[in-house]
Amino acid sequence: MGEALKEAQKAFDADEVPVGAVVVAKGRIIARAHNLTERLNDVTAHAEMQAITAAANAIGGKYLVECTLYVTLEPCVMCAGALSWSQLSRLVYGASDSKRGFLVYGKNFLHPKTEVINGVLADACAKIIKDFFVLKRK
Repeated sequence: MGEALKEAQKAFDADEVPVGAVVVAKGRIIARAHNLTERLNDVTAHAEMQAITAAANAIGGKYLVECTLYVTLEPCVMCAGALSWSQLSRLVYGASDSKRGFLVYGKNFLHPKTEVINGVLADACAKIIKDFFVLKRK
């Protein structure tokens, strides 16, 4: 999660909503990403979507079986759906998102075999988001 937080800081520094993600396979990071929605002018350019694409390119296939995604914020429904299609084995996220996270909708949008671990470095993950929006509202 520390590496995902580094990606979130890159997003923060680029004036993007600070969400970072990394994908790990066989004990090594195969993809790193952060939000690029402002830079790309693309509402789908979330950290998770960027990480899925990078990981699929790294492994040469579209399925992320035996991969773990570490992301600083609970994925939205769009990202959870994409993670489901990728057949991700494990999702680890930091801060919960009580407004737009996929769990708000009362349904697990992930693949049935995807293991979910939440709350990892949750305070640090929440702090970078809160700090970003405090600056935005000044």
